[in-house]
Amino acid sequence: MDANPDQPEPVPPVGLDLVAPEMYAPMLRRLAVAAAGVGIGAALLAATVVDWPIAVAVGLVVGLPTVGYALALRRRRMWVTGTTVHARRVFGERKLELSAATGVEILVFPARLSRIALRVTAGPDVQLIPLAMYTDAGSGRELHLLGLRKLADALAASHLAAAVAVSALLVHQLRAEARDAGLEERPLYRAVQLARAKDYVSPVVLSDREVAELG
Repeated sequence: MDANPDQPEPVPPVGLDLVAPEMYAPMLRRLAVAAAGVGIGAALLAATVVDWPIAVAVGLVVGLPTVGYALALRRRRMWVTGTTVHARRVFGERKLELSAATGVEILVFPARLSRIALRVTAGPDVQLIPLAMYTDAGSGRELHLLGLRKLADALAASHLAAAVAVSALLVHQLRAEARDAGLEERPLYRAVQLARAKDYVSPVVLSDREVAELG
């Protein structure tokens, strides 16, 4: 049976993770197995001096937190479909509509490994979307081209002036990455440099003027 030609095709999701989950999933799996082994070993060792119920409790205390942490990290994921950002957490999933944002900010966490993120507010919901991270040595990782494109398009659909300004900033970053420009020509890296120059320990929220100048 032919599909209805009037029915719009589903919009494919685009991942927004700086590091693809497939890259660190094997490491997390090994960590979970190792932690489980340590917990079992601790339980067997404890069983030589205490009753089994207490030994099992010791094993759970030793191994369960690390196993839970590894499984939680494997579950966390972020993606965008159309103008909606989806963030899957340990329990449940959050959806945030970018075109209906009531607040859009560029947030920089200055450190030896500096992170820069997009903070979006829509009503009571707040979501951080990682954009890039850079080391003092000038290396780092940036959000891939398609992710930048989708975020820029979604923010451009907003009536919020700050959202449109950030959209323009992401477009400039997209173009710089596409032509493999040096770090000094990339707006996100220059944003990190700007935050580092302020010599703040706490996260830095870039002003609308600074965002416009970077774009």
